Amino acid sequence: MELTFISSTPGEVTESEALDAYSQAVITVAERLSPSVANLRVSRRVRGGRLLEGGGSAVVVTPDGFMLTSAHVVARTDGGRASFVDGRELDFTVVGSDPLSDLAVLRADGGGLHPAELGDAEALRVGQLVVAIGNPHGFNGSVTAGVVSALGRSLPTRSGANVRVVDNVIQTDAALNPGNSGGALADGRARVVGINTAVAGIGLGLAVPINAATRQIIGALMSEGRFRRAYLGIAGGPRPLPPRLARKLGRNGGVEIVQVVEGGPADRAGMRPEDLIVELDGTPIEGMDELQRVVVSELIGHAVRAKVIREGREQELELIPGELDA
Repeated sequence: MELTFISSTPGEVTESEALDAYSQAVITVAERLSPSVANLRVSRRVRGGRLLEGGGSAVVVTPDGFMLTSAHVVARTDGGRASFVDGRELDFTVVGSDPLSDLAVLRADGGGLHPAELGDAEALRVGQLVVAIGNPHGFNGSVTAGVVSALGRSLPTRSGANVRVVDNVIQTDAALNPGNSGGALADGRARVVGINTAVAGIGLGLAVPINAATRQIIGALMSEGRFRRAYLGIAGGPRPLPPRLARKLGRNGGVEIVQVVEGGPADRAGMRPEDLIVELDGTPIEGMDELQRVVVSELIGHAVRAKVIREGREQELELIPGELDA
């Protein structure tokens, strides 16, 4: 019996060559980024006065010690200890934390660190290679790889009575485990495009994106130790517009008010449950995403116009947003 061996056609990439290219991409990212990812050890007091030990990861963003992590990793603590793959161990303090974006900025007591390059998650595509670097279960510098499995996911966050949705969260199948939180999710050029935050299920992880909105939060945490948000004093949800109004306004939906906080800015402005917000400060509002993006610190204490639909008719109201106490 004669055996026939089939060779690849000229110019065709063999399976081994493809695997080598994939492996080389992951190796390059790991070598460039691992020195920038710290293993965090934190202690926090819990109910009964007990001291609870915890951990996570952080990403160095400046040579003089600023690091980025998840807010839940450093909740209820002022600092801890950070270790690096080169063997260094440094104390760190919490500079600022924003639970509603699940981001926090730390400062390590030392210089000469290796900052990571921050990328832009808006340029990601589903199926694109991503590499997660962190410290799952305390194992320093662990690397996993996968692809972007979905974009545009939402992540609900809470701070006290305040609930917010983080927009455009990255979903990946790169394996994430306890201790990966606060670590880097990087693209194939070793640029950090997300901060790993949660495990959504078997084989599914979520990362808070690095984009224009989160860069603004990071900058405020570094300079002021907090991120300010305007407060309207409502609870609401998306609702489709009636066809006639949709045609007239050139949009399909708005935000229906389901609850108005007594004595809050919306209450003082005369807003009512069942009002449908379609515009705020000159910006069309079709859903909660647009409303959250408009309600920024610049509106605090300033009179703005809100256009609402009440009983089928348009009305304009003036309100003065307060500051959200997170």
